[in-house]
Amino acid sequence: MGSKRPLKISVKNAEFQVLLALRTNRSKRSQEKEVFVEGTEGIKQLIDAGWEVTRILYRDGVPLSHWAVSVLTKFSEAKQFEIAPALYAELSEKENPSELIVTAKIRTHLLTALNSLKKPKPFYVLFDRPSDLGNFGSLLRSADAFQVDAVFVLGHSIDVYDPKVIRASLGSVFHTKLIFLESLSQLEIFLKNEKERCGLRVIGTDSSGKESLRDKNLQTPILIILGNEAKGMSVHLQSLCDFIVNIPMLGVVNSLNVSCAGSILLWEVAKNLNTERTV
Repeated sequence: MGSKRPLKISVKNAEFQVLLALRTNRSKRSQEKEVFVEGTEGIKQLIDAGWEVTRILYRDGVPLSHWAVSVLTKFSEAKQFEIAPALYAELSEKENPSELIVTAKIRTHLLTALNSLKKPKPFYVLFDRPSDLGNFGSLLRSADAFQVDAVFVLGHSIDVYDPKVIRASLGSVFHTKLIFLESLSQLEIFLKNEKERCGLRVIGTDSSGKESLRDKNLQTPILIILGNEAKGMSVHLQSLCDFIVNIPMLGVVNSLNVSCAGSILLWEVAKNLNTERTV
């Protein structure tokens, strides 16, 4: 166990209510600037990414694995709670709860910090008003797999730190530079500066796009824009694209799930990356 005596929660006290709200309430996560993480892989990735762990929860009377004990020992400064099994099950979203649940401080990334990196051939993705938790989490897995430098989120969207996003991303959300754009004008300024600095190209994707992906060779420096699941890209975003590609379809259905379409485009860029490219 950790080096200090754990706190106990056996009734639905104030701390329990805070924990439940962090799992279920977007406003609470935003207010506290904390995220609720359940599941071994998600916790491992959070720790590997160096996020600040604030609480560690486990069930009272249930033996812990060597890994779980090592987490408690490593983060001895975090609050540690032994929770009555019935209450732990209420906090958990799983039928068979994980042996640990943690909370951690959300790490933010600013556009100004990204500007200072000045990568010669950046690889960016922008998701316009994402509305599906699973889609966004899946896209983050692909962004991590294909070495995307930053993922931009524009407009009113899902909470990217919802536990469902974390699970769908397998914890890759903790390794991703997520940048929330305040307005289209902020995006326009960024694009103008990047075009002048490194020749950035802006590529949109839509089932009705005039250019076929089959005929294009996508390379960095590049920004891939993915539209909202139901409405696609806004007209304004379309106007910012150098061109809009469609993914050739061989079946009856004429469109793909946005995370699938996005993954295909990301691979088209990634296959051209120099293996010595600075990540």
